[in-house]
Amino acid sequence: MIFQSEYDVIVVGGGHAGAEATAAAANLGAKTLLVTMNLQTIGQMSCNPAMGGIAKGQIVREIDALGGYSGIITDKTAIQFKMLNQSKGPAMWSPRAQSDRMRFAEEWRLSLERTENVDFFQDMVKNLIIENGKVCGVITAMGMKIRSKSVVLTNGTFLNGLIHIGEKQFGGGRMGESAAFGITEQLVDLGFEAGRMKTGTPPRVDGRSIDYTKMVEQPGDENPSKFSYTNTPKLTKQRSCWITYTNQEVHDLLREGFDRSPMFNGTIKSTGPRYCPSIEDKINRFADKDRHQIFAEPEGWHTMEFYINGFSTSLPDDIQARALRSVPGFENAKILRPGYAIEYDYFPPTQLKHTLETKLIDNLYCAGQINGTTGYEEAASQGLMAGINAVLKIQGKNPFILNRNEAYIGVLIDDLITKGTEEPYRMFTSRAEYRILLRQDNADERLTRKAFDIGLASENRLKRMEEKFDKAEKLVNYFEENSIKPQEINDVIEEREGTPLKQPNKMISVISRPELKLADFTKLNRVKEFIETNEYDQEELEQTEIQIKYKGYIKKEQQNADKLHRLENLKIPADIDYNVFGSMSIEARQKLTKIKPATVAQASRISGVSPADISVLLIYMGR
Repeated sequence: MIFQSEYDVIVVGGGHAGAEATAAAANLGAKTLLVTMNLQTIGQMSCNPAMGGIAKGQIVREIDALGGYSGIITDKTAIQFKMLNQSKGPAMWSPRAQSDRMRFAEEWRLSLERTENVDFFQDMVKNLIIENGKVCGVITAMGMKIRSKSVVLTNGTFLNGLIHIGEKQFGGGRMGESAAFGITEQLVDLGFEAGRMKTGTPPRVDGRSIDYTKMVEQPGDENPSKFSYTNTPKLTKQRSCWITYTNQEVHDLLREGFDRSPMFNGTIKSTGPRYCPSIEDKINRFADKDRHQIFAEPEGWHTMEFYINGFSTSLPDDIQARALRSVPGFENAKILRPGYAIEYDYFPPTQLKHTLETKLIDNLYCAGQINGTTGYEEAASQGLMAGINAVLKIQGKNPFILNRNEAYIGVLIDDLITKGTEEPYRMFTSRAEYRILLRQDNADERLTRKAFDIGLASENRLKRMEEKFDKAEKLVNYFEENSIKPQEINDVIEEREGTPLKQPNKMISVISRPELKLADFTKLNRVKEFIETNEYDQEELEQTEIQIKYKGYIKKEQQNADKLHRLENLKIPADIDYNVFGSMSIEARQKLTKIKPATVAQASRISGVSPADISVLLIYMGR
């Protein structure tokens, strides 16, 4: 027998969701086995070599605050860092990092190997062991029966994966790797609903064949930040990306291949990501646009391979080559591998609870693209939550659920299980009602205490977080207590076309002016001395400025969130029969019966359930 005893948790799949699920379960003390088809591709960046971006960067910081690994590994392997949307308010600031693809996967593998309680096995999982409505382990392609108390499925794009390049089709979960079979068929037989989705990736190009003189350089931030709240290294050098544009000639060449495109000739029937369309989809949907952005992104510090962001395609390889070589800078491009589309099985996430446990089978959890999402960050956050909840249930503890006003992760999971998705789900700041509360700068304040309470964050980490916000509060108090004279600041105010001071004012009211920044005050000797004496770092100063300038907005949004939270606390009985409510609409009864919302607030977010239907429910519950 290879496996001598039962595991607490088996994680199926070693992508971003699987890796985070494995780390979380093991760090909570569970004996954990990661089963993956290839141990060399744990944490593989299958598409672009980057983490973060709009709303996605907030998710990575939340994962880090909760004790996950994604932020740490990104910092250790980053080659460029940018804070996006800095011209807007802090609710929109979003960190993004380019990573060294090979080092990223290596660091994930090594990090898991350094984690206690983790075992590895290379094989394909074909079936689940189900006994009395409960998962009890897995059966692999080699016939291994491995027993466990819970299973987390993170199969990504591998379930019955089918790759398309023009009219060519072949099975695979990723280029060069075989698809996985058996799990979909078994779950459908057990009563699960399954569907198909599509995603795609662009060609990769030899960077030595690119003419950068015809492109515009896109360097990283002058003073780069980082993702993790731990003491990970900051970037001291960076690699640039490059931007160029398509043109009418490129569009005409791409259209020549439309009749051989699996997207347009009916070969692909599944839905692709709306917000990350292929180049052929872009020129078809936005025919009025005469050009589209194309980014050349380096895959690492030393490799010559470049990722061609914006040129995702499943067109025939000859069309891809001709069209790409008509883009300025790519005239002599050597293509290392063509772009392709991939279709794969997913399970509509309305079949899950907030813990990501399935409603049909006890102790079976799903995370990542199997739930209909797209993106490393979305997958990683689900893996983290599934791993945590699998262990908490085994230990007989309360589930760990984040509300919509607590984290983007809470918004993501609630959207999935309440509304479902018929296209690959991607997180945006616009999906969150309380994005002023869910900023990237305060993820540690929101979540580190929660991580400490369940055992994922150390006491030292909690202490560092508390010190950071205590110091910010101390500096706010300093500005509230001290005044500034007109002659100290009027030159700066007038330079920025503001109204000069006529008499001394409290510093806090002057800092609140939109034309002024905290940096204008830190140059004053007395303020500078206070900051140096108390050893403030850049993150603490940034937090202070946000607390001062956005205090009113933050307070108002928190009040609104508190009102909604009352409905989140109104639990709906699990055995409720919605069919007895004759005054409810038929659609509402059907949707409520199918989704089985846990709270009144969740019920109110279901499409097709009206305020009148919620009123009926509240009357029934005696409210």
